[in-house]
Formats: sequence, structure tokens, C-alpha cells
Amino acid sequence: MRWLMRSKIHNATVTEANLAYVGSITIDEDLLDLVGLWAGERVLVVSNTCGARLETYIIAGERGSGAMCMNGAAAHLIGQGEQIIIMGFELCAQPIAPKVILVDSHNRFVRFLAEEPATTVAAN
Repeated sequence: MRWLMRSKIHNATVTEANLAYVGSITIDEDLLDLVGLWAGERVLVVSNTCGARLETYIIAGERGSGAMCMNGAAAHLIGQGEQIIIMGFELCAQPIAPKVILVDSHNRFVRFLAEEPATTVAAN
């Protein structure tokens, strides 16, 4: 069994960073549906802006809102306006085809991306 990336929202923009909120990341429910993520699911969030990486869980945001909100302590690491990637993983016995989407600067769906399969580099 291996942990494999199952879902990815690429190049999202953080619309809010709310320190006063009980932790998590709020994501527009339309985006969750596109990649198969669930409310309450653990995700890895990576900032393309500052390099921070953190794990948290999802809260479903209003459909069509473009919401991408860092909440609680996570807002200390990733702030409003930063570009992020959100990834969900699955423990699998076989390779899987991840659902990966690209969003624009307003967190609107642009297109599905094809992830390259992992390759093995032969040692010389």
C-alpha cells in the first residue's frame, strides 16, 4: 500500500486568512466536487508564494463563491493573496489517476490537468 495523490487544486488564490476562526481551510464546494474532495477530509496545502506546507481539514465553502480561506493557526503560515496548491491523498494498492484542476486568480475552474505518472530513474 502507498499514499498516492488523488485530488489537486492547482494555483488557487487565498481569498481570506482568518486567525480568529477555528482551524481548517474553507474551499468553494464546486471545486471540491470537481476533484472529489470532501468536507472534513485531511489535505496538504502548499504555498507557491512563501513555500509553507501544512496539513489541515476541509470546510465546504459557498458554491460559486471562489472561497479559499485559511483559518486559525494556518493563517499564520499562509496569508491572503498567496497562491496555493491543495492536495488530497489516498492509501492504495494500485496506481490511480488523480483528478487535478487548474483555477484562475478568482478560483474559477479553468481546465483539468493531466498529471504525469511517476517514473523510475535507473541508477547507473
